[in-house]
Amino acid sequence: MTHESQDASHLSRRTALAGLVGGAGVALATGCTSSNGTSAQGVAPRPTASATGSSAGATPGVMTLFRDPAFNFSGLWALGGAGFGGSEVGEVLTAVNTINKAGLSSQTYVETFKKLGDQLMSAPEGSKPDRQARRLRALRAAQYYAQALFFVLGSDTPESEEALYRAGRGAWDTFCELCDPAPVTADIPYGKTPLPVWLFRPDDSGKQRPTVILTNGSDGQNVDMWAYGVSAALERDWNALVYDGPGQGQLLFVNRAVFTPRWEKVVTPLVDWLVARPDVDAGRIALTGLSMAGNLAPRAAAFEKRIAALVAMPGCLEPWLGFPQEIREILTPNKEQTNNIWNKEVVPELPAAAAATMKKRFEPFSVPAMLAARQGKVFTDFYTPAKSIEALTVTSVVGRITMPTLVLDYEYEQFYPGQPRTMFDKLTSPKDYVKLTAATGAQLHCSPMAPQQHCDVVFDWLQETLPGR
Repeated sequence: MTHESQDASHLSRRTALAGLVGGAGVALATGCTSSNGTSAQGVAPRPTASATGSSAGATPGVMTLFRDPAFNFSGLWALGGAGFGGSEVGEVLTAVNTINKAGLSSQTYVETFKKLGDQLMSAPEGSKPDRQARRLRALRAAQYYAQALFFVLGSDTPESEEALYRAGRGAWDTFCELCDPAPVTADIPYGKTPLPVWLFRPDDSGKQRPTVILTNGSDGQNVDMWAYGVSAALERDWNALVYDGPGQGQLLFVNRAVFTPRWEKVVTPLVDWLVARPDVDAGRIALTGLSMAGNLAPRAAAFEKRIAALVAMPGCLEPWLGFPQEIREILTPNKEQTNNIWNKEVVPELPAAAAATMKKRFEPFSVPAMLAARQGKVFTDFYTPAKSIEALTVTSVVGRITMPTLVLDYEYEQFYPGQPRTMFDKLTSPKDYVKLTAATGAQLHCSPMAPQQHCDVVFDWLQETLPGR
């Protein structure tokens, strides 16, 4: 069934308990959590503010592509990638018009962006694109497949999730193969599931350079790292390492490895691999974390002391506390009691779109939840993934971070409000705090409309913190 927008007045008290009305849904669906948004994947949207809107809007001060703020945020993310070639303004806006004309839903969103990705991965009618055109078309296709992937669990074909991921990964790999030079690829040992990595270099001269390890969030794809670090790094004569960790990309959708709270166990083998390379300056390795990785990267840096500089984008101490209180109250110390509340009181009352939101939000923490979602079902074990999210807290280890740290924050941060400043205050290492604002269109979580400004701030700080030797 296509999950379309519906009136919140028909939702019951139990649905409100699930936190999917009155504020949670938009953020839950976007891989984080919110205290002031509305529901996502089509549940009870409130009108978004116009490009000149006030703070009263669900997504204040941003242009309105879709009236549902979760779809709007994703659309803005796609549009923002145009600054680094990760999308085309005309393609995105045409897709937006097509979706709105058909009726906004997960189904129309998935169909439209998947079709756009498919078109870009095929040769245009009547022409044969050259190497550069094929490279850039593949990069944009990777973005559009990622857009479709995000909402596929709310569509008519949730079982296509892995195939859709593979289509996006194929586009990304094609893009990488056509880069000059192509990134160095490897599978770095990590438990039973190696970590795929892509090391981008400005050239293949072997020159020793500073290197940034780019850590994605809970729902990001490799193409996002191009706009949030790789391109900017190459322009500044830095190397950039992209990777999939547990709960991300290949490790989640194919290898079925979920998030771990011990992210230092993920980053340490990456650093081992980098310091062994002659084209990496082992004394100038930086680590960044985007979105929920603003929690993961600080955890790793608290234990991996070979990291010379850290950037949290934004800082996040406790992802679980970002969930609405109604969601957190489902979790009790007793697994059976928790799951009884979930299965008997909450799930029976969930509208289809609200259920899709929860499926998407919990799948990176539970293979059974992911597999159930692909069958169109709601997971039955709330307790286990909820405890995994709760375990991500880094409050007790932030004081162990010793390297210089930049904490980013965003005006109207809708997912982790207040947490970036709290993290900054708890740090005892050399530190800086920067808040990106609506004055230059850089508001909202991760500045979706302004990745170029975002990268300017990050790399200005990195180059000042880790100057050439």
